[in-house]
Amino acid sequence: MIRIFSWLILFWALTASAAFAQRDTLSLNLSQAESLFLRNNFDLLASNYEIDQAKAEIITAKLFENPTLEYENLFYNHETKKFLQTSYAYGQYAGSISQLFKLAGKRNKNIKLAQTGVKMAEYEYFDLVRTLKFELVTTFYKAYFAAQSVNVYQEQISSTDQLAKAYDLQLKMGNVAAKDVIRIKSLLINLKAEQAELLNELEDYYKDLKLLSGVNASTSITLVLDKSVLTSPAVDKIPYQALLDSARANRADLKLAKTNLLYNERNLKLQKAMAIPDIEVGLSYDLKGNYPEKYTGLGIKIPIPLFSRNQGEIKKAQIGITAAGVNIKKQEALLENEVFNSYKTALRNEKLFAEIDPAFGTDFNTLVSSLIKNFKARNISLIEFLDLYDAYKENTLQLNKLQSERMSTRAELNYVTGSNIF
Repeated sequence: MIRIFSWLILFWALTASAAFAQRDTLSLNLSQAESLFLRNNFDLLASNYEIDQAKAEIITAKLFENPTLEYENLFYNHETKKFLQTSYAYGQYAGSISQLFKLAGKRNKNIKLAQTGVKMAEYEYFDLVRTLKFELVTTFYKAYFAAQSVNVYQEQISSTDQLAKAYDLQLKMGNVAAKDVIRIKSLLINLKAEQAELLNELEDYYKDLKLLSGVNASTSITLVLDKSVLTSPAVDKIPYQALLDSARANRADLKLAKTNLLYNERNLKLQKAMAIPDIEVGLSYDLKGNYPEKYTGLGIKIPIPLFSRNQGEIKKAQIGITAAGVNIKKQEALLENEVFNSYKTALRNEKLFAEIDPAFGTDFNTLVSSLIKNFKARNISLIEFLDLYDAYKENTLQLNKLQSERMSTRAELNYVTGSNIF
């Protein structure tokens, strides 16, 4: 019975361990990574709260001023020796209520200014999405192709390890020279060292992806790439002017700069309105401290704009308009340069990739398989084998690097145009 119970516990532990391992590995394509990013990214969540804060400013701007209530009572009557008397014969009290009325449309101007502030917060959010999404996509491509390169190293390490073991046996039998075994083992060590260095880079990419997507740090990631994104659409089929027009229409940072100009223009109107005094209307009652007794009065209070007419804030708003205009010109120049530079880089990478024979990778894999067979059969020398083997590795790594850079420049075109062309 105890033995059966032990087997059940062991079975449960293995099942739970397998389920945990399965649950702890996440297969991600680019679309899924973007969905997680939009849902879980901490910077986006924080920026969303800033939009809510800006909307709260509209609530504040819509509120009217609170009325002011004032009351005064006789504290001590030295004739009657009593405190806080309120009777007509022995007491005295006075009270008033007043309300401030803002003139020159200050309330409406404040509301419009707060609404513009919300627009600015939204454009800041959209620009943050654009920037972080670009980082996510480029990191995804770097990680994916780095993983492919790691696999290349792993295949070479596995085949070289088998070759080293075979040569160890041949060395014991006296069929090969010791220097040949040393060269093969040296190649194996170099391959493992290069793979370890690349694995460190890959782990950094995975760390950035997890942070951007809100994935748990302990989760293992496997990236999946839709092969169709590697070919369509062709960059050279898209006119430069279309990309520039898209950037001007969609870039959130340019919209933010233009909205900032509107904000300063509305702020100037508000500051000019603030120079106009507000009026305060009050109603008061006094039991016996005024003439006649049981006095009821209506009062109006208005400051005289003799010295302060809000000159400083008006000047600041005028300077803000000038600065915002300069910033728009800067953003437009920056936008044009980024689109032009990214387009030229993308065309160059596309041209380089188009010049590579699509069958090159397959042909090279076939060549390496026959290379190992011929070397084992001693049809080629060790030096020839090592040279061709190194050429295979370097060319495969360069292909992966070129693919990564090509896809990253496509992502950069999306980034600089503020659209999803690719």
